[in-house]
Amino acid sequence: MAAAAASRTSITNTTFYLQILENSIKLRSLTNAKTIHQHFIKNNLKYSSVVLDKLTRVYISFHQLELAHRVFDNIPYPERKNNVLLWNQLIRAYAWEGPFDHAITLYVEMMQSGATANKYTYPFVLKACSAIGDVEFGKLIHDRVKSVFLGDDVYICTALVDFYVKCGLLGEARKVFDKMPNRDVVAWNAMIAGSSLHGMYHEMIDLVQEMQKVGLRPNSSTIVAILPAIGEANELMQGKAVHGFCLRRRFDGDVVVGTGLLDMYAKCECLENARRVFDTINVKNDVTWSAMIAACVACDSTMEALELFDQLMVKNGANMSPVIVATVLRACANLTDINRGRWIHGYSIKLGFVSYIMVGNTLLSLYAKCGIIDDAIRFFNQMDLEDTVSFNSIISGCVQNGHARVAFNLFHDMRSFGINPDMETMMGFFAACSHLAALQHGACGHSYSVVQGFTESTKVCNAIIDMYSKCGKIEMGRLVFDQMHKRDSVSWNAMIFGYGIHGLGLVAVSLFEHMQTVGFNPDDVTFVCLLSACSHSRLVADGKHWYAAMTHKFQINPRLEHYLCMVDLLGRAGLLSEAYEFILRMPFKPDVRIWSALLGACRIHKNVKLGEEISSKIQILGPESTGNFVLLSNIYSTAKRWDDAARTRVLQRDKGFKKSPGCSWVEINGIVHTFVGGDRSHPQWPLINTRLDKLLTAMKNLGYDGDYNFVLQDVEEEEKEHILLYHSEKLAVALGDLSLSPEKPILVTKNLRISGRVVILEESSKPPVQREILRRLFLIREATGERVRLIEITAGEMHDPRADLNHHWSRVQVFSGSLEIFLAVISVPHGIVEMRAGRLRHHDYQKKARFFSSSRTLLIWFIKLKHISH
Repeated sequence: MAAAAASRTSITNTTFYLQILENSIKLRSLTNAKTIHQHFIKNNLKYSSVVLDKLTRVYISFHQLELAHRVFDNIPYPERKNNVLLWNQLIRAYAWEGPFDHAITLYVEMMQSGATANKYTYPFVLKACSAIGDVEFGKLIHDRVKSVFLGDDVYICTALVDFYVKCGLLGEARKVFDKMPNRDVVAWNAMIAGSSLHGMYHEMIDLVQEMQKVGLRPNSSTIVAILPAIGEANELMQGKAVHGFCLRRRFDGDVVVGTGLLDMYAKCECLENARRVFDTINVKNDVTWSAMIAACVACDSTMEALELFDQLMVKNGANMSPVIVATVLRACANLTDINRGRWIHGYSIKLGFVSYIMVGNTLLSLYAKCGIIDDAIRFFNQMDLEDTVSFNSIISGCVQNGHARVAFNLFHDMRSFGINPDMETMMGFFAACSHLAALQHGACGHSYSVVQGFTESTKVCNAIIDMYSKCGKIEMGRLVFDQMHKRDSVSWNAMIFGYGIHGLGLVAVSLFEHMQTVGFNPDDVTFVCLLSACSHSRLVADGKHWYAAMTHKFQINPRLEHYLCMVDLLGRAGLLSEAYEFILRMPFKPDVRIWSALLGACRIHKNVKLGEEISSKIQILGPESTGNFVLLSNIYSTAKRWDDAARTRVLQRDKGFKKSPGCSWVEINGIVHTFVGGDRSHPQWPLINTRLDKLLTAMKNLGYDGDYNFVLQDVEEEEKEHILLYHSEKLAVALGDLSLSPEKPILVTKNLRISGRVVILEESSKPPVQREILRRLFLIREATGERVRLIEITAGEMHDPRADLNHHWSRVQVFSGSLEIFLAVISVPHGIVEMRAGRLRHHDYQKKARFFSSSRTLLIWFIKLKHISH
């Protein structure tokens, strides 16, 4: 009697608890379920497996997977082992919501418990494998499926196709797909989505056509799968055909399809059609709004993007999402609208979105693009979580704002944190190497990119070409260019620009002509690079020819940059009057950059009168820049008008402008060392100072007399000698000479004009050995940031039939107006090397290259040495 009563009570209690749990699901009340659970624990009650099964399902329905798993583990072993449905439900929940590895672990426990997985178990496990990229375990599941004779099940095969596709094994996915005896629409969609995901546009279209041939019609999931690939391939006509199909099948009312259509039109740069689709979607979700705002940003309609954001906030009253906030912040970044950006930053803090990585990354990009790099760095340091995109944003921002060394350090921090660089990272890294002339690091980055397969990307190769060009290794840049699988106009422009800054104007012109023969049409940027190359190599006739052809032959209207190149070309060649007339004929008013280019030419050619006139024009335009004051002061100093030079410097100071100090840096064994003029802060300063003093003494004993025309100050001769000796570039080369073996080149970079008096010599008892000293000439104008060319030194040998000796010579293509400077090094008996520099007119080169007719020798010394430097 007592046992029967207890049994009836147990059944009654079980029914009672099951009813409460069922009501919890209907009422969406998690509290009731937790109350029952707490009652079990508090009273140490053990109820039937039926109640625990139901409680587990309730927790799963409320996405409380940890609690569900805990209750599931309390189900007695026999019942738990045989409850395959509950195993599947919990594995499925982990596979969809994560942690994904818990789904795999639970499957392993299921197998170890002796439970038998069915055809519904394996797809969930495969989904978890694809989510974490566990290819090996996924292949084990594939083998398991074959062993239990489920290899032909359409549900499992579709899951296998999806797994292989998401793991990047498209070939394996196709093998499974081709062997399927029966394929439904879901299986076709999985294979089509795989081709779309991996950018295989033509294969995707073929699959869609095959699908229709076997009598299956594409559904809305098919359309959603193919639209991204159509957009990426920029196949607008195909996209319109799909849109028409959607209208006929009435798929356009589906918000997911509509969002896919407007995204496709945006990628095809057809914003009008995208907006039309957007307006026809009756019920828009966050993804739709985000896609439309992103479309406006991508199509440079940033004001429309901001208007949509305002409409979303004010009129629709929709709840914001982190994706929308991140997208509109990108619009602010493109507009450099820092005020709106700061407001949205505050708004995102209020909504708690700042902790989202996508919002944080766009905030980094906003501050960097607006030039507020300090705020960007501060925000980056406050981020709780950084990913590759975070580092990419801050690295590129630092490079763009002149903080290349900070970018360099951030790259190394990224590696130390275990975050692997991607292609965008490497492009920012190569830009930093270009600014710092960090050739060794750049070469290491090149090797890393090759190993990672990044050099398959045209953009990465373009960045590598630019890096090698600016680090003085134009031949390496050309090697990368020649080995590229696919070149775009940027590739050709980078190579032409590289030859230009190396003073190889004729090679740049030849490459420009070859560019056209292989089917590439030059754009306006190409002509900027070409005209700049002609300017640096003083190819006046070529520059004029291609400037005229730009309009007449290529129908490209000149921009300000083209006029700037032509003024620079004429100014460098000493044609100051022609350059002045050219400026007056410009179809629009010349700005500070144009006049500054001519002012620089006046300084080179010592035209004080024209320099004063141009300086007055610049001051009228305003705001004046430090560079223009310095140029005018140097013009006066060259003409020995010391009072006028001093007055100009006082005016510069009164207006609050400061001259940027000359700074040089040299890379030694992967470490970049920086110097300013007279710098004594380097740890090896005593050795550097001793080496420079020793060289100066040896040079004086051999007849060296410094050319003090390069000292633009009215000081005593002894102080002029000191100023010449401790130029920042001399300090950098001296350190390189101390630290590097003789066969290694010394690469010195300077932020301002390289002094014409860089003379680095060393006595040596060994036979003379030529050392390659590469230097980058950076003439940075404050208004434009324009960089000018490298000094290019080429060496060779000539035999003099009149004497029993060989002439080792170097030609340095450094142009000073109509004069070209040549260096010649002549080996003479007894191991003595004579180096002279003469100034020759271009047409006298063949006749007088070895017989210097200059009335004033610029550089002359007799020494035993292993270094040759300009």
